[in-house]
Amino acid sequence: MDASSLGELLGEYDELESSLADPAVHGDQARARKLGRRYAELTPIVRTLRELERARDDLATAKELSEDPAFAEEAVSLAEKVPALEAKLTELLLPRDPHDGDDLIMEIKSGEGGDESALFAGDLLRMYLRYAEKHGWSSEVLDGTETELGGYKDATVTIRSKTPTADGVWSRLKFEGGVHRVQRVPATESQGRIHTSAAGVLVYPDVQDAVEDVEIPEKDLRIDVFRSSGKGGQSVNTTDSAVRITHLPTGIVVSCQNERSQLQNKTRAMQVLKARLAAAAEEEAAKQASAVRASQVRTVDRSERVRTYNFPENRISDHRVNYKAYNLDQVLNGDLDGVLDALATADRDERLAAQQSA
Repeated sequence: MDASSLGELLGEYDELESSLADPAVHGDQARARKLGRRYAELTPIVRTLRELERARDDLATAKELSEDPAFAEEAVSLAEKVPALEAKLTELLLPRDPHDGDDLIMEIKSGEGGDESALFAGDLLRMYLRYAEKHGWSSEVLDGTETELGGYKDATVTIRSKTPTADGVWSRLKFEGGVHRVQRVPATESQGRIHTSAAGVLVYPDVQDAVEDVEIPEKDLRIDVFRSSGKGGQSVNTTDSAVRITHLPTGIVVSCQNERSQLQNKTRAMQVLKARLAAAAEEEAAKQASAVRASQVRTVDRSERVRTYNFPENRISDHRVNYKAYNLDQVLNGDLDGVLDALATADRDERLAAQQSA
């Protein structure tokens, strides 16, 4: 980025700082949230840039006074610090995923393996909920179909950051989409044999601005109401408060049953549907622009696995970045940072290589 562009960035940062100090801005929560996220995104860049400028100035001064041993020693130290700051700034200025500061909607679906797959889907759901809790995020299960054994045939959950941030929920969990495979002795297995089953995870950003812009004609929707169900499909409500919305042109089906009223469930379901449609439209636009996007789960088939959870060896393996660790018990309790850091590092290295070869 040239000096002119960096100057514009600094100007934008100063404007954001002034806007966020204006109480009137916070009267519009959507605008305040948007400005807050952009401010959070620019803050580490501006801090690094200013630190680099100070280091360069100090280095120039130290070189001029290098006859003094104290300044000569400082010049050596600063000569090492400046390249490190330049490299850090280059990394911070890499093209970012525009959704990194956004919240996330996740769907978890059982696949091959019957009851065992549903139990594993439940394990994944609890793992992500615990991870969210450890990071101080809020989470809400919008819909879920439980099984008699305590698993989930499917579940939809939103995970949200409580404060605007440059690296939010999406930046950490965006690579979770795909087929997750489990190898263990099922609770239903009497012979002690290890079985392999799978569950699928879908993730898409929960972008409030984009969702608000999505308009869906009534003729494109089929809305069904039914009674909320618990384990094994048993009804847990005496009124038809649960809502299922089918988007006829795409076949996307979204349901919500965890709110108390039909209206609340419909509102929630529409939010999820709009988020999915916004993500699909963005992905289609990216394809037309020849952008490469990470593929998520197409079918819940073990051959398309992105990660394996091996219980006998207490091992977790992510096949995309050759990550392997033997702390599966901790991972399932929400300690996901190891594998997520490996995925983030691989993504950063790929973007840096693309920038250098451009």
